[in-house]
Amino acid sequence: MSAADFAQQQDLHALYSSHHGWLQGWLRHKLGNAGDAADLAQDTFISVLTAASAPQIREARPFLATVARRLVAHRYRRQVLEDAYLEALACLPPEVAPAPEARLLALEALQEIDLALDGLPGPVRTAFLLAQLEGLSYAEIAARLNVSASSVKQYLTRANRQVFFSLPA
Repeated sequence: MSAADFAQQQDLHALYSSHHGWLQGWLRHKLGNAGDAADLAQDTFISVLTAASAPQIREARPFLATVARRLVAHRYRRQVLEDAYLEALACLPPEVAPAPEARLLALEALQEIDLALDGLPGPVRTAFLLAQLEGLSYAEIAARLNVSASSVKQYLTRANRQVFFSLPA
């Protein structure tokens, strides 16, 4: 282990030791659930670790709270997506409902697409979803978003590019 790796490990250890309890308590207060708070606190530190950003952190608590808020939003969005999919499946007659394995694969694909769309501006993401899920035309999407059809074309090009390059091969 190099001296730089050791120093980074020490920085992360100090960050974790000093702020894990606070972050978990903060998340428990926000979420109202100790189990989810513990999971998200761990996920927050894993995110910091994989980004190797511990040495650059100036204000630890605001930084950790920002990372945790993002993870909470991701988790909430995934749950809404999963609930909507399962609700749609519940409306299907049993003879045409997909097998459990197909359901799991579809949920995983939806989550990958959701992650791929993450970071896009709201109108771009909304345009993509309206086109893909509701099959709306450029003109219909433009009317819903109160933008021009050429803006919709730009939005969809951007979203499609992001999804294409984000998904595994």
